[in-house]
Amino acid sequence: MGITELLSYLTEENLVMFLDKYRSLGPLPGLLLPFMKSFVPPLPTLVIISVNAAVYGLWLGFLYSWIGIVCGCLVTFLIVKKVAGHPYLERWSQKPKVQKSLVWARRQAFNYVFLLSLFPVGPFVVINMAAGLVGMRFRSFLVAVAAGKAAMVLSVSFIGHDLKGFIENPYRILYVVFFVAISIVISKRIEKRFM
Repeated sequence: MGITELLSYLTEENLVMFLDKYRSLGPLPGLLLPFMKSFVPPLPTLVIISVNAAVYGLWLGFLYSWIGIVCGCLVTFLIVKKVAGHPYLERWSQKPKVQKSLVWARRQAFNYVFLLSLFPVGPFVVINMAAGLVGMRFRSFLVAVAAGKAAMVLSVSFIGHDLKGFIENPYRILYVVFFVAISIVISKRIEKRFM
């Protein structure tokens, strides 16, 4: 199927039919697709979260996406933390460039995880693995990833829920930018408490 065939398929009727089929499966796709994002990096985060918001509504779409993404991050983090002592990983972590990165990540662990979690595109798997390798505490990782992903997922869900409104009134994106800025300020206060 070529790009022109795909674009010709994306009519309003076909999209409504797809969304109705998606919705008929209950919350499972809304939870499972974001969860899989932590293991399958090429999955399009923006599309998954936007579709969840369009199908389930702003708040349920946000909740399903957020729970799925956070659970996926936690599972990846715990797996890497469990195997961090493996001889192969030990040899890899002794390389000079890797050592330098790991020292920085140890010092800035909370900021590293939180700030990179704010972005809807990026190497989520690498972030979770690095946090596990440097021995970040579970509670700190949970707070950082939950707060960062909450801000990111809510922003994308807000846009995905009313995409037509954002296209017609692009100034509304300022609300999202303001929300992300407030999230960064709040995260700094949370970091001081947990670090």
